[in-house]
Amino acid sequence: MKKNGVLNSEIANVLARMGHTDYIVIADCGLPIPDETKRIDLALTKGVPSFLEVLTTILDDFVVEKAILALEIKTNNGELLKEIERSGYLNNMEYVTHEELKILTKKAKAVIRTGECSPYANIILHSGVIF
Repeated sequence: MKKNGVLNSEIANVLARMGHTDYIVIADCGLPIPDETKRIDLALTKGVPSFLEVLTTILDDFVVEKAILALEIKTNNGELLKEIERSGYLNNMEYVTHEELKILTKKAKAVIRTGECSPYANIILHSGVIF
């Protein structure tokens, strides 16, 4: 049994297989996930697990070069955006429209679906390197 890091076997596998500039998505429970993209569904009930719980767990075990969020989060979910900024993990954040973000999910190695029920709680994490 693993001692540290992500215990979910599907997530651990995806993270271990990531290369530089590959990306994964952490999503709220409403983001449409393309059929061709791997879905890792963690949603149990409304809000469980939360977007922030999953994000901070992933960020403890994953090198992020860049993050992409929907521009709409700035006006529709400012509190969550502040929490993301306070995490201190993400120094390079970019914004695209929500429609563009949905298109980008098609290229992700996986989409991790949370139980989050707040608007625009989705993020694309681009893999960095450890050297």
